[in-house]
Amino acid sequence: MTDKSMTPEDVVGRLRNGMTVGIGGWGSRRKPMALVRALLRSEITDLTVVSYGGPDVGLLAAAGRIRRLVTPFVTLDSIPLEPHYRAARESRAFALTELDEAMFMWGLHAAANRMPFLPVRAGLGSDVMRVNPELRTVTSPYADGEEFVAVPALRMDAALVHLNRADRLGNAQYLGPDPYFDDLFCEAADAAYVSCEQLVETAELAKSGPPQSLLVSRHSVTGVVETPNGAHFTSCAPDYDRDEAFQKLYATVPWPEFAERFLSGDSEHAYQSAVQAWHEEQK
Repeated sequence: MTDKSMTPEDVVGRLRNGMTVGIGGWGSRRKPMALVRALLRSEITDLTVVSYGGPDVGLLAAAGRIRRLVTPFVTLDSIPLEPHYRAARESRAFALTELDEAMFMWGLHAAANRMPFLPVRAGLGSDVMRVNPELRTVTSPYADGEEFVAVPALRMDAALVHLNRADRLGNAQYLGPDPYFDDLFCEAADAAYVSCEQLVETAELAKSGPPQSLLVSRHSVTGVVETPNGAHFTSCAPDYDRDEAFQKLYATVPWPEFAERFLSGDSEHAYQSAVQAWHEEQK
């Protein structure tokens, strides 16, 4: 068995300009934010980002790192529209492939199963087909002759996901209410990197939750990173809730001011310390 433990810097060191990078989680929930912040500390750019978008997309958009975004939405959940994403789109800072949520999911399934596409009903009769003229339809070869959207596989060079627990072999577990398709992201990518709240022994994973909570298997994982509070400021239930006060700050403070105070340090520790200092000021 191979020890796959890494640092955030190790992960980013394996990424390159122009890659297609998938980011797990959902909106402002269980995003691999420590890995995203490590990416921001690098010079990597010109990315195609595949994500059920939240502040991961917002940060990368504000920093000018995205060439194309593939997404069904970009939200902060309690704040309906991610403001930095909105500003980047209004200025046409990057190209956008906007899919229905079900289409996006089946694109992940297609990639995970090494299929070029999967047929789905979602999207028919909607503007999804109009705003994505590159999409094609297929006709059932059977007697029904039904027409479907041929959703292309969302194949990725690398996937970044965050889970509650993992072992050093790459097995990873979620303890919250939803898997957020993180397993599909890992299986749909050429390389997958899992950050987690805590690295534990393999036997401890079986004690922490039911078998179905063991979401990600080592066969689909390239590296695993222990990053306590690594989803901040998004939620990572049941370990912690979303930091709503800080998220509001992120959404309202001008980007240069936010980036200078919280993202100009040389490590994740510097970010966490800056956040702690800000919270102390609010008391």
